[in-house]
Amino acid sequence: MIKSIKKIALTISLGTILSKLVGFIRQFVLAGIFGIGISYDAYNYAYILPGFFLVLLGGVNGPFHNAIVTVLSKKESNENKVIINTVHLIVTLLLLIISIIIFFLADSIIFITAPGLEEIAHKLATIQLRIMSPIILFSGLIGLNFGSLNIVNEFLIPSLSPIFSSIPIIALTIFFWLSNNQAINSNELIMKGGIILAIATLIGAITQWLVQLPKLIENKIFKFKIDIKHPGVKEVFSIIAPATIASGMLQFNVFTDLFFASNIEGAAAGLGYATFLIQAPLGIISNSLVIPLLPIFSKLSIQKDHSKLILKIRQGLMFSSITMFCLGSLFLSLSRPITMIFYGRGEFDFQAIDLVSKLLIAYGVGMPAYLARDLLVRIFYVLNDAKKTLKISSLGIILNIILDWIFIGGPSPWGEVSPFNFGAPGLVYATASINLLSCLILLVELTKKVKDFSIRNILSDNLKLTLAAIFSSIFISRISIYMNLQVDFIGLLFKTILLSALLILIFFLTTNLLGIKEIKDLKNIFKGKIILP
Repeated sequence: MIKSIKKIALTISLGTILSKLVGFIRQFVLAGIFGIGISYDAYNYAYILPGFFLVLLGGVNGPFHNAIVTVLSKKESNENKVIINTVHLIVTLLLLIISIIIFFLADSIIFITAPGLEEIAHKLATIQLRIMSPIILFSGLIGLNFGSLNIVNEFLIPSLSPIFSSIPIIALTIFFWLSNNQAINSNELIMKGGIILAIATLIGAITQWLVQLPKLIENKIFKFKIDIKHPGVKEVFSIIAPATIASGMLQFNVFTDLFFASNIEGAAAGLGYATFLIQAPLGIISNSLVIPLLPIFSKLSIQKDHSKLILKIRQGLMFSSITMFCLGSLFLSLSRPITMIFYGRGEFDFQAIDLVSKLLIAYGVGMPAYLARDLLVRIFYVLNDAKKTLKISSLGIILNIILDWIFIGGPSPWGEVSPFNFGAPGLVYATASINLLSCLILLVELTKKVKDFSIRNILSDNLKLTLAAIFSSIFISRISIYMNLQVDFIGLLFKTILLSALLILIFFLTTNLLGIKEIKDLKNIFKGKIILP
């Protein structure tokens, strides 16, 4: 079946928007019930490894998904089934072993990842990690199934899948709150609430896997055809191995951030809440952009159609930059009202609002580089050069550790030795700096891989977008100060919607005046039908 990239992007966008909406409800519930207390703080440390695997391997746009799409889009249907089933068997056995190891080493893992945790938080995080350890097994299966479904033009289920991981968390945590009908301030309730949160997360992962099965069976993906020596299997793992390590390096930045955050009260919980507010729009745009473009990049690279490949790379990068600079300027200027609207109730007090709003500003600064890096890494996968991203990511993780330490004051036995102490936001600024550096290196390397590809215009247009974002942020921030609206929910909501609309208008008018051609008609990015042979 022939599908246009616009139709694919629309399907993915609608599914992702619905998933993010349910995700917002989940975070809304968690913030009101747990705030930045011990239950949710410990959960963020326990979730490091299960979340690492679920995002890394099980996520749409993860290395498992990308490897399957990249390789199978070049193969025949019957050949694909042999490759898929063989890879499934190998991945299942490997991840099962890892899950068992993590279950038995949970206490030591929490000690290593969060050395600054209090005794009750450490104990709770250990129990939570043991409960969630099977997620590691399901993560790989989910990721492989995403890629398999995309190959047969099934894009809606992967986009909606995260909804089924959020629903158990919403239901069980609300049930816990209603059953106790009191603030979570005793050690017994802290432990009970944290355990229920971990169980709900495990149920969510299993449900996410189960909802994929009907479509896989309908499309006769599973035929129990195994051939370990098949060259396609080797090709998949030649991408999965370096891509997983490279993407893992990016996730390892999360680990290092939480390692340093364990000595900052409430930092892990704050990072979790702020990350979701950023990841929601980021995920919608990333999924709508990268998923449809990935098979197209793959086919154009095979056809050696450099002119069209360069055009699509340019369009992808510019669409990424335009949307991310716009969203980044919104978070820079309206971080506090956004935080109050989504989280400002129940156990989420003014201290939590202040922390998360500062983190949102830091994330807003780094949004353009984050998505651009994500897209560039996928382009290198398609060009069969995953090793290049591995080298760059390895350098990035080392630099990130150094910058994390510097940006939180350089703690040492002799006190703070760095003049820069941004607190928890410093961890985000460190990651943003590394993403920017990675983007620049990847762009330079891309000019060596793709003939006639130039980065001069891309860098020039990104500079213009930076100026437009700064101007928009300053303008809206000034107006926000002088707007005299009530501070209740309705007043904040009205103010935020009005100022957001005004910011978007100013941003696009400014970028249009600066002569960025993609602004004039964003539809041109996905204009016409792209044949998926």
